[in-house]
Amino acid sequence: MIIVGNAVLSDDIKEKQFVCDLDKCKGACCVEGDLGAPLEESELALVNDSLKAVKPYLSAEGLAAIEKNGAYLLDEEGDYSTTTIGGKECAFAVYDQSGMLQCAIEQAHNDGKTDFKKPISCHLYPIRITKYDHYDALNYDRWDICAAACTLGEKLKVAVYKFLKEPLIRKYGKDWYQQLEDQISEKS
Repeated sequence: MIIVGNAVLSDDIKEKQFVCDLDKCKGACCVEGDLGAPLEESELALVNDSLKAVKPYLSAEGLAAIEKNGAYLLDEEGDYSTTTIGGKECAFAVYDQSGMLQCAIEQAHNDGKTDFKKPISCHLYPIRITKYDHYDALNYDRWDICAAACTLGEKLKVAVYKFLKEPLIRKYGKDWYQQLEDQISEKS
């Protein structure tokens, strides 16, 4: 276990290797699962504020789902997630010409149309955060659809926390990430 500030990280985050291999999985994490992308309450306004800029990037099905149900839903456990298309892919997921899923929010961001990159839960995947009263628990989420990412990570020798440097800094800041690296190198 690694503790940095108010975050408790599982050892898997430093010990396991991972590099997304989109050529193999085609963005399956945008389709698989029970709900859309988990959203933090602080992201709800960001999703709403970016919606006008994102709409031109959406598929017809995604746009219809959002117009019918809103951009996000509140589940029975009190958590927010993005709307899905027929209980499958995230409404913000868009298939490109090769059949790979891309994020419409991220595409709009990359084109300079919105400051919101994408939900932090997507950016941080395969780390999942569970929030408790006084700390966040960060765990590596093992999923068979990411087998190719594990293989590629092992081949390239890239630890989960290194692969996710940018989103970890986005979530917790540069100083926090530096403390994480320092603690890991001290334990090595």
